[in-house]
Amino acid sequence: MNAAALPSSRGVELEAADAPRADPLAERLMVIDPSTGALRDRRIADLPGALREGDLLVLNDAATLPASLRASGPAGEPVELRLAHRHDDGAWEVVLFGDGDWRTRTEHRAPPPRLRVGDALRLGDELGARVVAVSERSPRLVTVRFSHEGDALWQRLYRLGRPVQYAHLRDALALWDVQTPVASRPWAMEMPSAGRPLTWSLLEAIAARGVALARVTHAAGLSSTGDEALDASLPWPERWEVSTATVAAVEACRARGGRVIAVGTSVVRALEASAACASGAAPLSAGTAVTDLVLGEGYTPRVVDGVLTGMHERGSSHHALLTAFAQAELLDAALRFARSRGYVQHEFGDSALVLRGACDGVRRA
Repeated sequence: MNAAALPSSRGVELEAADAPRADPLAERLMVIDPSTGALRDRRIADLPGALREGDLLVLNDAATLPASLRASGPAGEPVELRLAHRHDDGAWEVVLFGDGDWRTRTEHRAPPPRLRVGDALRLGDELGARVVAVSERSPRLVTVRFSHEGDALWQRLYRLGRPVQYAHLRDALALWDVQTPVASRPWAMEMPSAGRPLTWSLLEAIAARGVALARVTHAAGLSSTGDEALDASLPWPERWEVSTATVAAVEACRARGGRVIAVGTSVVRALEASAACASGAAPLSAGTAVTDLVLGEGYTPRVVDGVLTGMHERGSSHHALLTAFAQAELLDAALRFARSRGYVQHEFGDSALVLRGACDGVRRA
């Protein structure tokens, strides 16, 4: 299907996937070629055929934290803390919610108590937190210091916390529901979901095609806060780490004429932030840092040639990032095409591959 055959559409909304899939390889994959406007309806199992020998596929190996924590406010009020960002000094930025849980849409949640610097929160009998700063953007975004540090804090976070989730889901999630196959260090506040359907058998098939694999670690942040002012400022600064091995893999890919393909918008942000830190002829800067880089229409990627991503609605920060790889009109048409084929969205939904020349090796219907 060519996008020219479909009118561009604003406000197209896909149905939401409400639970993890039993068979990730059966999930839908829309292949979008910005150079031709071609759209192809495939399955995730067909991904190896959309890649070429010499390409490099880069994954985010961040594990997902149990970033939703129940607490009591200064007067005993119920409060939910959602971890948003860990500072180098050990303090955490958190988003606050009032009474209720994930079953209520974030924008409909009761507001939290208005906290001030010095206020204390209790997370059961094991853990406390004290407010050390309140954001000027919203009183719902505060910085706290927990009563424990190091291993003692991590142990308590894993005992007390649950995965962040939203009202489109049917059941409460277990922590293993929100991990990708390559999950390693606990950096992500929400699952880097683009990598979720890439089973080890699929990664082996991709490698057998002559596609190299590499990793970055990126602290994927919250996707929604329920606060209009805060949501408008997403994505927030996030930590990334790029290894010397990944820098070498990108250099080798460039040397052989391959394409660098990011698995998820978090990988795009990490690689492009690393490139912004590089000097001389180096494509990337190995190391770790926090980036406030926001990608979107008009941004020309320095490293990444394409991206495997979930289905994202127009107006989201993830969708805006995709306009660095394809024109908004083509992405609008792709959403309409996805709706016509029954695609579903959100973290357990279907996928899209935005990559020039991606249709060359894809089996045609």
